[in-house]
Amino acid sequence: MLRSVILAASRSSQVERLVATAPYTRDVVRRFVAGAATDDALRATRGLVDDGLAVTLDHLGEDTVRPEQATATRDEYLKLLRMLGAAGLTPAAEVSVKLSALGQKFDEQLAYDNARAICAAADAAGTTVTLDMEDHTTTDSTLEVLSRLRKDFPSTGAVLQAYLRRTESDCRELSSAGSRVRLCKGAYKEPESVAYQSAREVDKSYVRCMNILMSGDGYPMLATHDPRMIAIGEDRARWFDRGPERFEFQMLYGIRPDEQARLAGEGYTVRTYVPYGDEWYGYLMRRLAERPANLVFFGRALISKK
Repeated sequence: MLRSVILAASRSSQVERLVATAPYTRDVVRRFVAGAATDDALRATRGLVDDGLAVTLDHLGEDTVRPEQATATRDEYLKLLRMLGAAGLTPAAEVSVKLSALGQKFDEQLAYDNARAICAAADAAGTTVTLDMEDHTTTDSTLEVLSRLRKDFPSTGAVLQAYLRRTESDCRELSSAGSRVRLCKGAYKEPESVAYQSAREVDKSYVRCMNILMSGDGYPMLATHDPRMIAIGEDRARWFDRGPERFEFQMLYGIRPDEQARLAGEGYTVRTYVPYGDEWYGYLMRRLAERPANLVFFGRALISKK
């Protein structure tokens, strides 16, 4: 119920204005979003890399409706990748890209062309790209674009969402050698016909999908903040004899930083998902929906005068 309310709020312009204008909101947003500008993204990346963490950067924005918006998003990624390479932050830092931000909803070929340009720029900078996954209506399209991109850029990463009923099958398809797959639980509101609805069902699916990926020949990227899932991931790595170089944990910027540091200190690769840009509101609300406990921190910050 709470998750549904938060997701509804993410689509409300009135709630967005309230959050954007409330006192002290800036400090709250800074916990979860690196900033609005490319320089902000680089600054956050440098700090994380210096702390022994890997990074994936997401320029916020999705569901573009005009070609010029998609082109602007592509150009921002090209700029970001040039700056990451020049700053010596690759290959520790890669980028995450939403195809909807590149024109997927109105021109799939345009989205592919833009994504291909970003992949080429990442390759030139000595790093790679992961294609973010969105709601279930885009899954087939995203996987088709992924397949095309991997012909020239085989390290392009996929994202699969454990709450979708189809994901176990997708994990089997994408667990081949060299295949980078980020497994997350999923943050979009989906109908019961395509997605598990209870947290228990989603957790069980996550573990089944994890087992498929960890027993396969690809490179699993376990995106979770759940202590149980992290512990199971550590156990599965031992069971399937996967060293730290053969999988990684991923967590969001600002979420459980002490746990990120602990895992990195134990020799695991930990990649922090760092969002930046002006379109922070929708992202922030989805993160709250994904982990409603974050509402406690957010609510305190909104009313605090300290």
